[in-house]
Amino acid sequence: MSTHNQQVEWQDKKRYMWIWGLFAPTAIFIALPLIWAFNAIGWNPVAHVLWWIGPLLVYVMIPIADLFFGPDGDNPPDEVMDYLENDKYYRYLTYLFIPFQYVSLTLACYLIATDNLSWLGIHSGLGLVDKIGLTITVGMVAGTGINTAHELGHKKVELERWLSRIALAQTFYGHFYIEHNRGHHVRVATPEDPASSRIGETFWAFWPRTVWGSLTSSWSLEKTRLQRLGKSPWTIRNEVLSAWLMSAALFAALIGIFGPAVAPYLVLQAVIGFSLLEAINYLEHYGLRRHKTDSGRYERAAPQHSWNSDHIVTNILLYHLQRHSDHHAYPTRRYQTLRSWDGAPNLPSGYASMILIAYFPPIWRRVMDKRVLAHYEGDITRANIKPSKRAKVLARYGVSENTTIGAEQ
Repeated sequence: MSTHNQQVEWQDKKRYMWIWGLFAPTAIFIALPLIWAFNAIGWNPVAHVLWWIGPLLVYVMIPIADLFFGPDGDNPPDEVMDYLENDKYYRYLTYLFIPFQYVSLTLACYLIATDNLSWLGIHSGLGLVDKIGLTITVGMVAGTGINTAHELGHKKVELERWLSRIALAQTFYGHFYIEHNRGHHVRVATPEDPASSRIGETFWAFWPRTVWGSLTSSWSLEKTRLQRLGKSPWTIRNEVLSAWLMSAALFAALIGIFGPAVAPYLVLQAVIGFSLLEAINYLEHYGLRRHKTDSGRYERAAPQHSWNSDHIVTNILLYHLQRHSDHHAYPTRRYQTLRSWDGAPNLPSGYASMILIAYFPPIWRRVMDKRVLAHYEGDITRANIKPSKRAKVLARYGVSENTTIGAEQ
């Protein structure tokens, strides 16, 4: 059968569903007419709730939709991969995310700064609780924007790399572009990787380790690169510094336009945004470990070193990020061609549901630790264990603290 016929016969069932990926950066635009309508009919409490549409979307609506619509299960065949990769429709959708992201941020700053929202049926400005809800919503958009930056930042097209940096500026997390591509993809599922979580490590312990570790790693990577060129790290050619300058310019412009009152909200939305990213990082490689070969080097990253999920709703909203094993195997592969691997360990639900569970360590351990144990066929010593919790974790499974790591004996 010819490739052309394969292309005709196989259809991407999600082709037009991918437009829903723009739901997050347009959520505020959707909420505003509803807020006006509820205020107009006197349903003010409902109108107040809608300023929190971001967390409602991430923590309630998407998990429910994942359960309702279930797994995806649609993998493109080999014969259409090149055709699908080169279909520019898909990349244009990721490009569109960024203007919507920044219009949402600018609109939010206006809504927070103004003291006259009569056009929304509000007699003065927003109250503090509404401002916090709106800020968290914008932070959720920014966090989803980091995922868009992740998709674009792996590509070889210079325009897409620049768009990746622009998407990251809102969260002051431009160093992610360096650390993720040149750090995480090299050290994934090893104790040296700040973005790979360990058994015995709660999300709340992982958060400061990965935030600080990613920052210092990105600086070290850039410093080493510039030293090879005979340059000081204190130069605009340092991509960490240039990324931070881009964020500083953005924040300064917004504060200059809307006043210093928006400054704390800009900081809060940035923290919310990159924390959402780190929550995803937490669940993507939890407890999984690459082991060293006889040469002393780590084995090659394989499907068994990433937790996958193939729930269709989160797949669409996060550009197949859940097909994480294929991403680590083929980092430059575009999202529409990523496939679900049979040999990869699978999460019990979509990323959105698992993020919420990760915030509650006892529930997370109950759900995930047994899955790590099963993945390693009952040998917990093969897992990536938090060093300070090693004795406690091993004792829980009746293993001596002096036991050598299974695959490295």
